[in-house]
Amino acid sequence: MHTIHELPHLALIRFSGPDAQTFLHSQLSCDVAALKPGRSTYGAYCTPKGRMLASFLLWRAGDAFYMQLPSSLREPIQKQLTRFILRSKVQAAGASGDWTPIGVAGSGAAEAIRRAAGQAPEDTHGVAVSADAMLLRLPLDRYEVVAARAKAPDILAALDEGGERKDAEHWDWLEIASGVPVVLPETQEQLVPQMANLDLIGGVSFEKGCYPGQEIVARMHYRGTLKQRMYRARVGTPEQVPPGSKLYSAAFGEQACGTVLNAARSPEGGSDILAAIQIAAAGQGDVRWNAPDGPPVTLLRLPYSVSS
Repeated sequence: MHTIHELPHLALIRFSGPDAQTFLHSQLSCDVAALKPGRSTYGAYCTPKGRMLASFLLWRAGDAFYMQLPSSLREPIQKQLTRFILRSKVQAAGASGDWTPIGVAGSGAAEAIRRAAGQAPEDTHGVAVSADAMLLRLPLDRYEVVAARAKAPDILAALDEGGERKDAEHWDWLEIASGVPVVLPETQEQLVPQMANLDLIGGVSFEKGCYPGQEIVARMHYRGTLKQRMYRARVGTPEQVPPGSKLYSAAFGEQACGTVLNAARSPEGGSDILAAIQIAAAGQGDVRWNAPDGPPVTLLRLPYSVSS
């Protein structure tokens, strides 16, 4: 059984032109120079102080680069990046009107995508391009079908065979289980990429040249001054857990020890979250949501190892 998710909360920016790769490499935390056609990577766009303005999934299809990020950030991030194009031969354009993103997950996902679109990428971070869609394989055997707008109804109908429709929040819950952070307006400019584990999922290159915030990001890496990491956890409360809300620990008293980045209701009850938490507080295990005496936060396993 596979699940199908329409993802209207995601948006695309398309970068094209002979200087697109060089330009993006100079602006983003990931190694864009090494990104070959048919591959994707996570990454971040930072302020000069190393704080993330956005996190994203970036892939290359032919000579064009597609950046996927929350719809709420598409316009401001596109405007900010466009300011630095200057004389470079690069065009940045919103592409959401041309494409419909569809998430597919579960044991039958690959077979369903082959039936609907003719092929499915075999490797994680692989990208295949068909006549009607761009097909991406994501961590934990999830897939995304970025369907040409006119073809999306037919592709959705084909995916429905043997599948089950789920809402976008269920996809966000799967993203949380994968340990993939998404910067939202509520959490902009709060975290250096390592605090959200971007370095652990291939979203930061420490070998590349300069980009905004590179000096701070590199210093934190090489000097070992990182005090926060991102953890996956569950908050056992029926209340909605909003991004940007705070976590507390007895070791820090009235001072917050962490920030919720992403949250989605769990099928098992409560909400699963990704949160940047002080490593010392996470080690003690007594973390609370929203107040020092708030609902307890139970740490869950991530699909990769987290270390300081």
